Amino acid sequence: MSAAISVGVNLASIGVSSAWWLEAAAQVEEAGYRGVWCWDHFISRGRLVDPVLECWTTITAAAALTKRVRVGGFVLNVMNRHPAVLARMAATLQEQSGGRLDLGIGVGGHPEEHAALGIPFPAVEERAARLEEAVRVLRLLWGGGPVSFEGHFYRLVDAHAFPVPLPPPRIVIGGETPAGARLAGRLGDGWTAFDRTFERDLPRCLDALARSGRSRASFSAIVAVELARDLPPHRQSFLADPRGELQRWREAGADELIVSGVRPQHLVWLLDAAARAGLA
Repeated sequence: MSAAISVGVNLASIGVSSAWWLEAAAQVEEAGYRGVWCWDHFISRGRLVDPVLECWTTITAAAALTKRVRVGGFVLNVMNRHPAVLARMAATLQEQSGGRLDLGIGVGGHPEEHAALGIPFPAVEERAARLEEAVRVLRLLWGGGPVSFEGHFYRLVDAHAFPVPLPPPRIVIGGETPAGARLAGRLGDGWTAFDRTFERDLPRCLDALARSGRSRASFSAIVAVELARDLPPHRQSFLADPRGELQRWREAGADELIVSGVRPQHLVWLLDAAARAGLA
């Protein structure tokens, strides 16, 4: 029996090689997972000399290597790329991948990384306001133009943007707070949060969605279940009982599940879990 909800995988991009990441993406696709996601960081939170794969380059390579699996950033930091540039990157990858891009985006959360690289990291209230404007810029430019926009942070003047992505990439907003969940309900095509806050904030997200006059059927609520680095597989919920975990989150209101933080030591167990869950 196949899984009731779609299941994707967020492969760790810190402390691993490009060769491992891309081979893992191919194996994940073959196992029946529906999406492969990548963190958006430039510097490790742990050892500063750990290799860190850049998100956009990595998912572009993965899209070229695979045929069916969807690719996306989990989630892109709004401060890392100007939204007009991001719109062009996304439109190009959407065309090159045959429409398999999901654009996850959020307010970011690694201030030390920004300080080290000289990337602004304003207070969360400003980052949330920037995220709201950035989503508007993305959608406007995906219409092709010409478009003009005068925001508080971003400005477009008779901007053209071709090729137009058909369909436009799905915008999935990451939000670990009630305010983030409400913002996703207002603006996003989907919302994602980790399992620790998903059930708490889903009603807030769906209330904002309804108040915006949009259909629940066209919106995806995505729960991310994070694997622990050091726990054995039999003590990690999805790896130990994938069918039970999928059933649990479907009953909690999730449309999709992402197994997050998949490191090399998890991969063989992840592939086995796919077989036990009947994902293929």
